[in-house]
Parts: sequence; C-alpha cells; structure tokens
Amino acid sequence: EVQLVESGGGMVQAGGSRRLSCVVSGLRFHEYAIAWFRQAPGKEREGLLCIDNSDGRTYDADAVKGRFTISSDRVKNTVYLQMNNLKPEDTAVYYCAAGGGFPYGMEYWGKGILVTVST
Repeated sequence: EVQLVESGGGMVQAGGSRRLSCVVSGLRFHEYAIAWFRQAPGKEREGLLCIDNSDGRTYDADAVKGRFTISSDRVKNTVYLQMNNLKPEDTAVYYCAAGGGFPYGMEYWGKGILVTVST
C-alpha cells in the first residue's frame, strides 16, 4: 500500500519559517517525482514544487519562488518543504503527492496538513 504522510504543520507567525516533511512508503522512491501542493480556503489546489527523484531536478511555481524550497532524502524516503518568509496568504492545507509528472501526473496523495500563518 502506498502511503504519503505529511508532518510539521501548525501555526507560525508572518515572516517566520516552517519545514514540512512527507514520508513515502510502498513505492520505489527513487523512481518517482514527489511534489508539494496546497489548497487555501476558497481556492483551488495549486502545485508548488516538485523534485524528480530519478535525476534530482526540481521545479517550482512562481508563487513561491525564492521563499520555498524542496529537498529529498533517499535514505529516509522523505521529501521536505522548507518555507521561509511566510505570509498570511500562505495559510492552506499542504499536500504531498507522488507520480510521474508535475503538476497533472500525480498518482498518490497524502491527506494533507494545515499551516496557518498569523499576522
């Protein structure tokens, strides 16, 4: 069974930082692209960043470029989302996903974790 489990969410003040983790099991980690998405209240889900574990290439969306970064630990089968200089508009449920293409080729999804940025 494929599982993606996010952790690290919670409340953070504007301007602060937070790191989310996504532990992946049940698939060949090094063969998949792992991505982070988010869905803010009243908005559609948006793709943020993706790392292709087969070659290490990363992809990021303009909305978070320069503030968020993605990294992967192949030993721990874990992908991280480092978020810096957080803003209230970053408040959302954050999801990790695994698949063959970003953003429309994700096959497996975590349940999501809430990040709230306060002023």
